[in-house]
Amino acid sequence: MYQVAELDLDLDGAEPELRPAPGAPPIVPGEVFVLVRLHGRPAAGFTGTVPDGADPATVLAEQAVAVVERARQRLGAAASARPVSSGLPPATVVVATRERPDRLTAALDSLLAQDHPDFEIVVVDNAPVTDTTRELITYKYVDRVRYAYEPVPGLAAAHNRGIATAHGPVLAFTDDDVIADPHWLSALSAPFARDPRIGCVTGLILPARLGTPAQILLESHGGFAKGFTARTWDPARPPAAAEPLFPFTAGRFGSGANMAFRTRALRAVGGFDPATGTGTAARGGDDLYAFVRILAAGHRLHYTPDALVWHHHRETPQDLRDQAYGYGAGLTAYLTALVARRPALVPALLARLPRGLAHARAMTAERGEGQDGVPGEHGVQRYAWPRELSRLERRGMWYGPVGYLKARRRVRGMPLPWKPGEKTGEKPAVRPGEAAR
Repeated sequence: MYQVAELDLDLDGAEPELRPAPGAPPIVPGEVFVLVRLHGRPAAGFTGTVPDGADPATVLAEQAVAVVERARQRLGAAASARPVSSGLPPATVVVATRERPDRLTAALDSLLAQDHPDFEIVVVDNAPVTDTTRELITYKYVDRVRYAYEPVPGLAAAHNRGIATAHGPVLAFTDDDVIADPHWLSALSAPFARDPRIGCVTGLILPARLGTPAQILLESHGGFAKGFTARTWDPARPPAAAEPLFPFTAGRFGSGANMAFRTRALRAVGGFDPATGTGTAARGGDDLYAFVRILAAGHRLHYTPDALVWHHHRETPQDLRDQAYGYGAGLTAYLTALVARRPALVPALLARLPRGLAHARAMTAERGEGQDGVPGEHGVQRYAWPRELSRLERRGMWYGPVGYLKARRRVRGMPLPWKPGEKTGEKPAVRPGEAAR
C-alpha cells in the first residue's frame, strides 16, 4: 500500500516542506506517492521510499531531483511563478450529493477554505430518501452554503438544478467525495479571466488514498489525472494530426469531479443531458457530453494542473468492476446523446467512428496486456489490468446506447430548470459567511 503526500519545493534554498495528503496520518517509513509542488504549483508525481530512521522530507526531496528537473524543463518560467488569486470573476461551486453526509462535510469544509475572493457554494440534494443532507446544510452551514433540491435522480439532472440556481458568471462543479486544494477555485477560474473564448476549464484529480489494491490498480493506469502540463483545445484549430478523433475523445479533456464552465455558455448549449450520468440507466457520460457541446459551440476548453482536488477512489474489487462497466457505458451513452440532441454533429462523428471504435478496443486490450512493475504515468507502479475489467468495459460500451434510450424515456418532456435565453451571471456571488440571496 502507498501513503500519499505533498512535497513543496521553492528552489531558492529553503527547506522542503512535506505534508500528508489532506486528512491522512503523518508519513512513516514505507512507500509514498508524492505530489511535487514548485512554488506551490502542482508540477509532478512520483513514488518514493522512506527508510527506517530517515527524515521523510529530506529523503523524498533527494529522490525527487530527477522528477523536479524534468518538471522545470517542461514548465519553463511557470515553474518559478506563484499562483495568483486576484482579478478573478465571481464563481458558483455546485456539489451534487445523495445520502453521504460524512463525505459531504469534508468536501464542504475544504471548499469553504478556498482563497478565491468572491464565490458561493450550492449543494444539490439529488432524489434524497432522508432529510439528512438538508439538515446538515441548515444547521451546520447556515448562511454559508445554499441548499437546492432536485427530485429527478441522476447527476446531470442535479447539475442542471445547480445551473439554474447559480449566481456567478463562472460555474464550477465537484463531487462530494473530494477534498479541494485551497487554491483550486482560483486556479479553475483564472483562465476565464485571461481568455474570453474559453468556455470550459478542467483540473487535476489525484488520489486522496491508495490503501487498497483496487485504488492502486486504478491509479496505476492513470486514475482521473490528466497530467501536469496545461493545455488548451481550440475548435478553430483542431489537433487533427495528433488527435484525429477530436473532439469526440472527450475523456482526454478532464472529469466531472473537477470542471468549470462559463455560465452563459453552458446554459446556451442546454446544460447537461439529464438522460446521462451516474444515477441513470446510462451510467455516466454527462461530463463528456458537456465538454463536446461546449467545443462544438466554438468555445475553447482549457486544462490546468494548478486546479487540484484529492479524490477518494473506490475501495473494493466490486467497486472497480462497477466503475469499469460504467466507463464503457458512459462513453457510448454520451455519443448516443450527441446523435440524439445534436444531429449536426452526426457526419463528423460517423467519419471518426471506425477509428474511434478501434481506439476503444485497443485501449481496453492494452490495459489487459499490461505488465507488472512498469512505472505508471503519475509515478505509481503499473499493474496488469485484469482482463475481466477490459471485458466489462466492452460490455458497457455495447450497453451504453440502450441505457441512454431507457433513461431518455424517463426524462422525456422534462423542461430545463431555467428559461432559454435567460441572462446569467448578473448577480454577484456570495462570499461564504454572508447571507445567500
